[in-house]
Amino acid sequence: MKPKSFLLTLAGCALLTAAAFLPHESAGQAETDDAQVQQTLAELTAQQTILAENQAKIDEKIATVGEEVRLARIFAGRAGGKTK
Repeated sequence: MKPKSFLLTLAGCALLTAAAFLPHESAGQAETDDAQVQQTLAELTAQQTILAENQAKIDEKIATVGEEVRLARIFAGRAGGKTK
């Protein structure tokens, strides 16, 4: 091969390799609307707030039940019943 054709072939391979690894915009990214993204983000934030509130309520109920079980064991122990 001549040096000039070798360089052209090498440059062509480099361009093809670069084109293969460069990020391309997908159809999903092109059609995304900023307003839709903001709306979805707001919905997710609201759901996260609701989930956090529900988890706090659950934790409170578990603590209440745990305290009632503790008191029941104390009273059962004083009455002479089985504690376990």
